[in-house]
Amino acid sequence: MSEKTYFVMEIVGSSTKSIEDAIHGAIADAQKKVEHVRWFEVLETRGHVENNKVAHFQVKVAIGYLNE
Repeated sequence: MSEKTYFVMEIVGSSTKSIEDAIHGAIADAQKKVEHVRWFEVLETRGHVENNKVAHFQVKVAIGYLNE
């Protein structure tokens, strides 16, 4: 097994539907910028409230990728 070094970027995903959609959106956008995305970690979860309802879910995600 060869050893690998991963690079990490942080990105914030946002969704009006769910935390999961915010994560999927963040990963999809990261894959537009870099190849070889291998893992993610949710660092922060927050949201935006309007008129006493959740308007947006936001997640700060660390995304690990290989620079091959």
